[in-house]
Amino acid sequence: MESMVSDMAADWSPSISKAAGPLYLAIADALSVDIAAGRLPVGTRLPPQRTLADRLGIDFTTVSRAYAEARKRGLVEGRVGQGTYVRARRPSRPEPSAGSGLIDMSMNLPPRFDDAVLAARMWDDIADLKTGDGLGLLMRYQEAGGSVLDKAAGAAWLAPRLGAVAPERLLVCPGAQGALLALLGSLAGPGDTVCADGLAYPGFLAVADYLRIRVVGIEMDDEGLVPEAFETACRQAAPKVLYCNPTLHNPTTSTLSLGRRERIVAIARRHRVAIIEDDAYGALPADPVPPLAALAPDLAYHVAGLAKSVSPALRVAYLVLPEPGKTAPLAGAIRATAGMASPLTAAVATQWIEDGTALAVLDAIRKESRQRQKIASGILPAELVRADPEGFHAWLALPGRWNRGDFASRLRSAGIGVVTSDAFSVSGPAPEAVRLGLGAAPDQQALAASLRAVADLLAQPPGLSSMVV
Repeated sequence: MESMVSDMAADWSPSISKAAGPLYLAIADALSVDIAAGRLPVGTRLPPQRTLADRLGIDFTTVSRAYAEARKRGLVEGRVGQGTYVRARRPSRPEPSAGSGLIDMSMNLPPRFDDAVLAARMWDDIADLKTGDGLGLLMRYQEAGGSVLDKAAGAAWLAPRLGAVAPERLLVCPGAQGALLALLGSLAGPGDTVCADGLAYPGFLAVADYLRIRVVGIEMDDEGLVPEAFETACRQAAPKVLYCNPTLHNPTTSTLSLGRRERIVAIARRHRVAIIEDDAYGALPADPVPPLAALAPDLAYHVAGLAKSVSPALRVAYLVLPEPGKTAPLAGAIRATAGMASPLTAAVATQWIEDGTALAVLDAIRKESRQRQKIASGILPAELVRADPEGFHAWLALPGRWNRGDFASRLRSAGIGVVTSDAFSVSGPAPEAVRLGLGAAPDQQALAASLRAVADLLAQPPGLSSMVV
């Protein structure tokens, strides 16, 4: 039976038209048709890519893209050293319903890129983990703080921004949220005070509230945290920690200049305040400002998750400590709160970093983000929007006739979710503004449709945007 299947595969030659659009899609479509018709049963080995390219008189790259597209669709699977085989079809997991075609922009996700070859490369890397001690990866615990191999990969990922990082100064954490919980719980206790941007990441605020730690909001301007306001807070509140998000700030999109970073570091050192640098978006800029941890490696705790720069499914973050002696207590905090980072997801991250897949994904996210920001800038009123071409969210200030609650409610009734400023506000009145996540839309067309709905609502007086009967 196996030889019959092999012979069948050797003779397979799809009927395609070179004038009917991209050839790689035509080949993948023909493969799908033949599988559905039973002409290529489960387990059939497909012709080698070069053989099929010669048979069809096309280049090897086109066939490679076609096989990658087929893997993306779940039609075939690659077996190391054996070839490509028709796989058993599993019920597909449906995409969330888009209803009217509009989207939920409340989640700040990296945008989905359109690159079938890269997507297939990501899945192939995951499949490759089963070679070697794949079962051991599934059936054993690992040390809290990560394996030596995973720490080395994290250090390599951070090196372009932080320089050389000794692996013994680095911990692998179960996502940035897990790192923040372990870190804040180690640096401050119930009743202590920490400082943060006046508008801060809600996840950090939730951790502080859970630990019963008081958060003092620091005044911000268009560039971000104001150093003089931080100095005043240090004198008046004696904080243990400064938490900040200095690059592509969430939600305002601002990035602190080098000069302002140096002033903040000097103030923190003078008042002996530890710095937690949440660098969730730090990998996105092609030419980044040096992180606080590069300016003050003796003072700053650097948290760099992969959720925004590679994949939200990778709940992995790298925590760089000021000195190796602090790793043991923080590893203990990770053990007490989460046990460990998932060895499987950490191994995926390591594989992608080591073979260059992570960097390729980052480049694809950067490219797609720039395109989506361009779409947003062409639809939304420029005078109301703050955004950065290298980020994938925008901060929308509402005109005087709108308040944030009514605006978000009207959008929600149209199937569009946004986050109001209340979620980020630390102290004082929240501004009349909302955050828009540009990466949640499945494609650029869906994003444009939703942004047009936002722009249309902005142009209407609140009383005319709804009807009460």
